[in-house]
Amino acid sequence: MLPRQVLPHQFYMITRRCTQRQFLLRPDAATNNAFLYCLIDSALRCEIEVLLPCAMSNHYHVVIFDRAGRYPEFIEHFHKLLARSQNALRGRWENFWSSEQTCVVRLVDREAVLDKLAYTAANPVLEHLVERAHQWPGVNGLSALLNGRAMRARRPLHFFRPSGGMPDELEMPLTIPSELGPAAEVLSELRDRVHRLELERAMERQHTGRRVLGRRMVLAQSWRSQPESHELRRNLRPRIATRSSWARVEALLRNREFVLEYADARARWREGAAAVFPPGTYWLRRFASVLVSGMQFARAANV
Repeated sequence: MLPRQVLPHQFYMITRRCTQRQFLLRPDAATNNAFLYCLIDSALRCEIEVLLPCAMSNHYHVVIFDRAGRYPEFIEHFHKLLARSQNALRGRWENFWSSEQTCVVRLVDREAVLDKLAYTAANPVLEHLVERAHQWPGVNGLSALLNGRAMRARRPLHFFRPSGGMPDELEMPLTIPSELGPAAEVLSELRDRVHRLELERAMERQHTGRRVLGRRMVLAQSWRSQPESHELRRNLRPRIATRSSWARVEALLRNREFVLEYADARARWREGAAAVFPPGTYWLRRFASVLVSGMQFARAANV
């Protein structure tokens, strides 16, 4: 597995699916609340700004802004907490998440962020589950984001002790970071993009005769079930997203440079020689306290 460069001030879309594609996140009051509670707790703990979450029945998407370079801690805490909570709710003991690595896509520019925001918000529509994004009975932050409402959740009593240290209620606003430009313009463009996707899917159904599954059928599905459609395996798992070919090439070259520098530093470190790792080295910095380029100057300044 190639190392990932973890830098501050980056946008990401994070996706992970449930084991065997089971509907373990099928919408209901307890699941929706637990998803939000675990998401908010993890985001606040790790200084993550959440732009937009969407929890489907067997996977989720969330678009975030990682201002501090801590997204691995965020997904680690979120996945552990939600898996244990949902297993307690369902009376399960086995793994909750798929064994595949979490899909983390860095969004290189503003256009990529807007593309993924629209995709995340309209995901239930794109899958022909509902006609409009706001009709999805699970967690979808589009309405809260557009209307400036904070997302709230209460401590799930099916998992957390009533007398435990977790807060009784958590609250978090969905944000549009200033790096994207004026928030009003971003929200207006996002609203238009989602509406276009809804119209496109409606026209597609009109031509093919396909119908949406609908809220009632979604809620009636067993959480033990899974889709009947065939799943593509061993497909590409992109690490970056951008429409600009030049931006894509530049990002890929930077990734390649990081991997080469990391491999060279790791080889010297394992041999016991002095080694300085490239900026963005995460795991070894966190767990082995290796020296990272740029950080040695900060340490010297603090002495």
